[in-house]
Amino acid sequence: MESKEKHEELLLRDTVVRVDLSAIAENMRLIAEMCGPDVAIMPVIKANGYGHGAVGIAPTLMEAGATYLAVATLTEALELREAYPDYPLFILGHTPDRLAELVVKNNITQTLVSLAQARALSAAAVKANATVKVHLKVDTGFHRLGIYDEEELYQMTQLPGLEVEGIFSHLALTNEEEDWKQYNLFTDMIARLEARGCSFRYQHIADSISLVDYPDFRMNMVRPGALVFGLRGFHVGYLPVKQCISFESRISQIHEIKAGEGVGYDYLWRAPKDTRIGTMPFGYADGYPRNMRDKGYVTIHGVKCPVLGVICMDQCVVDLSEVPQAKEGDVGIIYGNGENNTMSIEEASKLAGSNKNEIVARILARPPRVYDK
Repeated sequence: MESKEKHEELLLRDTVVRVDLSAIAENMRLIAEMCGPDVAIMPVIKANGYGHGAVGIAPTLMEAGATYLAVATLTEALELREAYPDYPLFILGHTPDRLAELVVKNNITQTLVSLAQARALSAAAVKANATVKVHLKVDTGFHRLGIYDEEELYQMTQLPGLEVEGIFSHLALTNEEEDWKQYNLFTDMIARLEARGCSFRYQHIADSISLVDYPDFRMNMVRPGALVFGLRGFHVGYLPVKQCISFESRISQIHEIKAGEGVGYDYLWRAPKDTRIGTMPFGYADGYPRNMRDKGYVTIHGVKCPVLGVICMDQCVVDLSEVPQAKEGDVGIIYGNGENNTMSIEEASKLAGSNKNEIVARILARPPRVYDK
């Protein structure tokens, strides 16, 4: 087996995303412990696993007992299916009717959001002499996908070629009163359908926030996304999950510039004094927020080095004034866990005027992922 050092010599870029697989496994363990043995866990790894690399983290989630791996789109599901031919995959979002045959062919469980879509998928399954698993999406007020029509939902359950394995909804997470209203609408619809002879192996409404805050909402399946990656939302309750991702680069070149000289496009930053600066090979094409100009920093040798001037597509410049020992090739931490003067994902989200999920999801596939066990 190649050493970690040898593996990293083979990396084709100095800008990388590090993923702590042991932290992901521990977060899954904590979720399972909180929910109990009777609740299935379907981790959501859409958007390239919230930036962590869906294909790379999948084995860890499988080993941790994930019932399904959930994604948002058919393209995401097909990427996983190519890597893992037999593992249960679930598409949370809408798949166009013209692509129904691909869902059937690749044995992917599909969300159904309308009777018309159900009929198209049914026809594709019958044509292939196959059965495809589906979950009905009930719109309890979020008004994004799904319906709240008992007759249409019932008719979906009667179509040939479909195994209606589950039923689910999604919370708007407005406040506790609205959350309970949605939950009650959901359970009422389930009761009405069950009274007509329908049965659902899985019933689920809880995401990362609600599975922690509302034990009743866990039902018999939960869909943790951000929580798997240690990104806590606006929880009332607490689960000691850990951030699993860091983002780092290396100094590619160092310049000594004179007072008054500018850096980057439009010279929007000019040196107030003679300044030592370092160029680093990451930019907004790697998913770093362009509005971090004059706010962001990179941690080098434990020191916060401010980002200077306009952030470019592929590079940015940092102030090395406080790290005279810095040299070309030294590592800089773009995002860390908040320790040793590093910028946590939470801090990055606040500086960028965003949320934690967007910060990690926007890290593109261009930087290689390095998986630490």
